[in-house]
Amino acid sequence: MLHASPVGALALIFALAMPLAGARAFDDAQYPAFDGKWDRAPTPGAPRTPQPAFDPSKGWGRAQGAPLTAEYGKILDASLADQAVGGPGNHRGHTCVTLGMPGIMTLFQPMEVIILPETTYIRINRSNISRRVFTDGRDWPSDIDPALVGYSIGRWLDEGGSGRYDVLEVETRAFNGPRTADASGLPFHRDNQSIVKERFWLDKADKNLMHNDITVIDHALTRPWTVHKIYRRDVSPQPVWAEEDCAEGNPWVGIGKEVYMLSAEGELMPSKPGQPPPDLRYFKGVGH
Repeated sequence: MLHASPVGALALIFALAMPLAGARAFDDAQYPAFDGKWDRAPTPGAPRTPQPAFDPSKGWGRAQGAPLTAEYGKILDASLADQAVGGPGNHRGHTCVTLGMPGIMTLFQPMEVIILPETTYIRINRSNISRRVFTDGRDWPSDIDPALVGYSIGRWLDEGGSGRYDVLEVETRAFNGPRTADASGLPFHRDNQSIVKERFWLDKADKNLMHNDITVIDHALTRPWTVHKIYRRDVSPQPVWAEEDCAEGNPWVGIGKEVYMLSAEGELMPSKPGQPPPDLRYFKGVGH
C-alpha cells in the first residue's frame, strides 16, 4: 500500500502557492485608476454628425480635416457620395467587421481597461473586441501576425514625479485591412503600414475622465494626424455590461460587389436608387 508523505505534501502545497504569491506582489497602487466602465464622453461645442466622427471636435467626412493624399481623398469622396444615395459607402460596418485600430477607440460601445504586470488589456464591449498592450519591455518581433487591431507595445510613465505611474504610452503596428477611421469611410492606406501612437491619462481635475491622444502615421496621409478623445467613467456601484453583437438584426446583405437591404418583411430590396438586382442565374425558372 502506498502512503502519502507529509513532507512531500507540504512541498507540493508550497510549490503551488509560489505563483499565487508572485501574483500578489503586483502593486496596483503604482498604476492609475483605469478600472471601471468607460463610455465616449461628449466633446463640448462639437458639431452634430451622422455617427461619431474620428475627430470628435470636427464635422463629418471632409470636415474632419484629415490630411489625405489626393488619391485617398477621392476614395473618401466616393464613399460619401454612395452614402448620400443610401449605400453603405467605403467602410465595412454593414458586414459587422470592426473598423479596426484606431477607429475602435471612438468607443461605439463601453471600454474596460485591465492592468496586469506585463500586459494591459483594453476590452471594448462590441463583439468582444480585445487589445493586448504588452508592457514587459519587449522589442518588436521580427514576424507578427497582422490583425485589424494591430500589435501593441506600451510603457508606463511617471510624468508627475509622484513615484506612481500616471501615463500609458502605446504604439501599435502590424495591421490587416481595409480599415477606416470612422463610418464616413475615411480610409487608411491599403498597404496597412500604419503606425498608431496613443497617450492615456486621467484628468487632473476629474478622475472619472480619461484622455487619449491618438496620432496616426499612414501613407494615405500627407503628415501625422492627431486627434484627442475623452472617455467618461460610469460611476454606478455596479455598472451594467449589456451584450452587443453587431450581427443580430443586421439588415445589410452583401452580394458580390453590391450591398442590399432586407425589408421589415424579410424581402431583399435595393439600398439606393437604380441599383441592379443580384444575378439569379443559378435559380432555375427565375429571371429567365
